[in-house]
Amino acid sequence: MDLGIRGKVALVMAASKGLGRACAEEFAREGCRVAICSRTQSEVERTAQEIGEAHGAEVIPFQTDVSDPAEIAKLLDSVRARLGDPEIAVTNAGGPPPGNFASIPLEQYRQALELTLMSAVRLIHGVVPPMKAEGWGRIVLITSITVKMPFGNLLLSNMARSGLTGFMKTLATELAPDGITLNAVLPGIILTDRVRQIAQQRADEEGIGVEQAMQELNKPIPMGRLGEPPELAALVAFLASERASFITGTSTQIDGGHYPGTL
Repeated sequence: MDLGIRGKVALVMAASKGLGRACAEEFAREGCRVAICSRTQSEVERTAQEIGEAHGAEVIPFQTDVSDPAEIAKLLDSVRARLGDPEIAVTNAGGPPPGNFASIPLEQYRQALELTLMSAVRLIHGVVPPMKAEGWGRIVLITSITVKMPFGNLLLSNMARSGLTGFMKTLATELAPDGITLNAVLPGIILTDRVRQIAQQRADEEGIGVEQAMQELNKPIPMGRLGEPPELAALVAFLASERASFITGTSTQIDGGHYPGTL
């Protein structure tokens, strides 16, 4: 299937590994010109080189702390200087630390909102004006299945991602007349460093092995396995495509059947 995005400038946040990297690879495979960012210069440079060589694509790395407003602005200026205005933007950030109401200090709430919610809001504020001028744009948010079914011990993530979902749903209706779509993908339990961290914490708390903790994570998934980052990336690329031009304001889970609701 031709997604109709060859030559488009795609910006993917937090893309040195995990879900972000998988999305960047998918856009490179589709012939996009790709910008990726990460907090660690050496990691993002290595990732850009690996993806570029694997797919014969232009992949430009940028070091960025997405929780810092000044660095988001600097990132957008740098991408425009190297590639042009982003026509596709994928917001992504490492999740805030796990914890519950009793264990989380108040100062971590603001940090979680800056990392998970405001990083996406600021990036969207930066990319929308040129998308409006062009009359075309695709914005995809990577949130979590927890916006539909909050997980225990992930209070900060549940809170911030639910807020981001409300922002997405409201803004999508405002942007639709300008040819800009705004959607969210909701990964379930997908094999990333974040999930490995959760499994390790569970193993430590319950006095079990990490392998057993990972098997426990599999149990509520009807497919009986964890998802893989490329599976999510394929959905992101479709939502960012010309083929998905009539889809906006949606939150689509990709979870192996984990979510039990009807809506």
